[in-house]
Amino acid sequence: MSHNTTTRVVAVTGAGTGIGRATARAFAAEGAHVLAIGRRAEPLAATAAGHDRITPLTADITGGGEPERIVRAALDLHGRLDVLVNNAGVVGAGGLGTYTPDTLNPQITTNLIAPIMLTQAALPYLAEARGVVVNVTTSVGQRAWPGNPVYAATKTALELLTRSWAVELAPRGVRVVAVAPGAIDTPIGDHQGLTPEQKAQVRSWQIAKTPAGRIGRPEEVAWAITQLAAPAASFVTGVVLPVDGGAVIA
Repeated sequence: MSHNTTTRVVAVTGAGTGIGRATARAFAAEGAHVLAIGRRAEPLAATAAGHDRITPLTADITGGGEPERIVRAALDLHGRLDVLVNNAGVVGAGGLGTYTPDTLNPQITTNLIAPIMLTQAALPYLAEARGVVVNVTTSVGQRAWPGNPVYAATKTALELLTRSWAVELAPRGVRVVAVAPGAIDTPIGDHQGLTPEQKAQVRSWQIAKTPAGRIGRPEEVAWAITQLAAPAASFVTGVVLPVDGGAVIA
């Protein structure tokens, strides 16, 4: 293990469950110090349990002043920030004719505005560390998602930001990459308020669209995130890597 890896400091949003939890633990297992960020203290404590390199931080990334507080926490704890993983996401079902500001705003603020503001707040310190931004998007954003397009639209916008930031920040030594998960076994359907029957229907649709014929595991996405963020990936920037069992090419 390189000295570089053992001393890196990583901030992961949406770290209380699913992909965020798996990612926080994967970086900690590599020897990094991890700031695990989320809205609820209890799931964050579970993420950190048994992992002394993970520090939970309860924060609402959409709140005023919160991006700056998150970055300050990383600096106060460890004096630097090497990797920012913009993973937090909110899903809300519904098609045209059903939208209200109350259903749209949480998705747009959490999935798009918050990563922009957090990346902006972290940028001076990422540049100092010649660090990495990893955006977590969705492979569904490259296809149609009838009945649920706003989530995919916000994540697809994050893909365009990934490419744009990669070019914009390359002169400052900052790499920007993205991982686009497909159907992954996470509690996002529970957060969406789906009934068991609705969740089963979504899973059937997802598996039918996935050539690998199964749902992915959060740890499989976390592996891709850690690999793209690794020092050895120093010539990789602006890529969006699907981790979706082949769904995007089927």
